[in-house]
Amino acid sequence: MQLIGRSVTKTVAVQRGATVLDHALAHEVDFGFSCVRGTCARCRCLVQSGSVGLAEVTDAEWDRLTEEELAQGYRLGCQAVVVDDRVPIVIAHKPYF
Repeated sequence: MQLIGRSVTKTVAVQRGATVLDHALAHEVDFGFSCVRGTCARCRCLVQSGSVGLAEVTDAEWDRLTEEELAQGYRLGCQAVVVDDRVPIVIAHKPYF
């Protein structure tokens, strides 16, 4: 998985069952976050490729992100769980602010 933070980009080993935010924190990629519950959206990110390797969009994401954002590939890093470690995934941190 390639994680693109605000100033750090890393390719990291994937751990199935962990969230994108879990991966960023474990590998010191600078993703912002506040709540890890899907309410603050500070961990908003754009899945540039490999979305099929992530679990379905959660209720928290449906509540916080617009349909247009979801269609464009935006997810919340704290909610997006890796379910397939064979899929190359590229994700960029894209907060609102």
